[in-house]
Amino acid sequence: MSAVVESIASQAATELVAPHPSWPFAFGPGGQVVSRGRFIRQVHGVAATLPQAGYVVNLCEDRYRFLVAFCAAALRGQTSLLPSSRAPSAVEAVQARHPGSYCLGDHSLTSHPRDFLCLPEELPEIEGDSPVLPADALVAIGFTSGSTGQPGAHPKHWSSFRTSTRQNLAALGDMLDPAGSWLVATVPPQHMYGMEFSVLLPLLAPVAVHVARPFFPGDVARALADSPAPALLATTPAHLRALLGSGIAFPPLAGIVSATAPLPRELAAEAELRFGCEVREVFGSTETCVFARRRTAREDAWTPLPGVRLAPRPDGTAVHAPHLDQPVVLADLVQLHADGRFELCGRQADLLEIAGKRASLADLTRALLEVPGVRDGVVLQLEPDTAGVRRIAAVAVAPGLDPAAVLNALKPQFDPVFLPRRLRLVDALPRNATGKLPRDRLLEMFD
Repeated sequence: MSAVVESIASQAATELVAPHPSWPFAFGPGGQVVSRGRFIRQVHGVAATLPQAGYVVNLCEDRYRFLVAFCAAALRGQTSLLPSSRAPSAVEAVQARHPGSYCLGDHSLTSHPRDFLCLPEELPEIEGDSPVLPADALVAIGFTSGSTGQPGAHPKHWSSFRTSTRQNLAALGDMLDPAGSWLVATVPPQHMYGMEFSVLLPLLAPVAVHVARPFFPGDVARALADSPAPALLATTPAHLRALLGSGIAFPPLAGIVSATAPLPRELAAEAELRFGCEVREVFGSTETCVFARRRTAREDAWTPLPGVRLAPRPDGTAVHAPHLDQPVVLADLVQLHADGRFELCGRQADLLEIAGKRASLADLTRALLEVPGVRDGVVLQLEPDTAGVRRIAAVAVAPGLDPAAVLNALKPQFDPVFLPRRLRLVDALPRNATGKLPRDRLLEMFD
């Protein structure tokens, strides 16, 4: 894979589709294979149908059609807006911030957003050269999920994407075959992790991506079976837990990559044993893209990607990276090792101090998930009540258990001052498509 990394680094930062003509661009059910040549023709064909605009909200659910729409928009000089969800309120908020934007989707919606355009079932094709972009082209604006507050907008230029893709190829290393690899992803392309691993990798490296976005374990198994050779699976801890609990037989894998939420060591180890491959966790954010990796089943510390440097601060950590124009400060607190690796110590907002005692929401959540019978859960701090007190609460999925049983199991693990004062048992947590828990959705449970 080093040759591919060097290739991306040395080429002019204008190519939208890297020249790997002998390697397929995408694959799907029934032996379906899409060549890079056909992909480029469809990009030109769709670009010719797009309206004049500065911004487009890409709502395509089919991964291949998302790729065609993303590149067609870039070819027209349009910036793709990537809301954290396709919920009407999220889409409306993004459009309101970008007047004149339109929405592009791949199927009719029950409730159409403003200025909605649906791709035709048969994508048009026009002959044309491989598209090129200026290095400073603003190709996307990603929006944070709002799991810690209000979503924020983060612009992404083409040169930055190319450099971050070079970093990701280094992070994956021997999990990819330099001659060509196959990729299945469960995360949506609108999420920055999905963008990096299921959009930019096939665009800029010899990686063929599955056309769909499988969600349920059976869908994932079928997508993996569509691959002519063991595929790399890009997924999340929530999906990985569902795959392990499904009892479904899966084809051999080249490896598993996980992101979007902390991956428990026990889950990573179980996945490595079950699937017979390495599980590599990557760390990043919408603001920074991926900048570190680790083999979670065996390591606690993260290894920064080449050229990345972290600078701890009282309020978080400044990330210096080759693909960032300037350092980005994250709320994550880290402990640096002498060899440059680092360990996460939670977030400043997650640290609790009550009656002179300290704890973190991450550690409390970890203890909740270790209670026998708890399948999913989270501990959070509520908004201030009328007395200005922020109570600790919890939400859990624990079939067969009642709140008292869960709380009794927590008592030996928690200092009494940190024991949740309110506990909701639910059928499922309100996780979004990437497995994250938007804070506003959690707070609604305690209204």
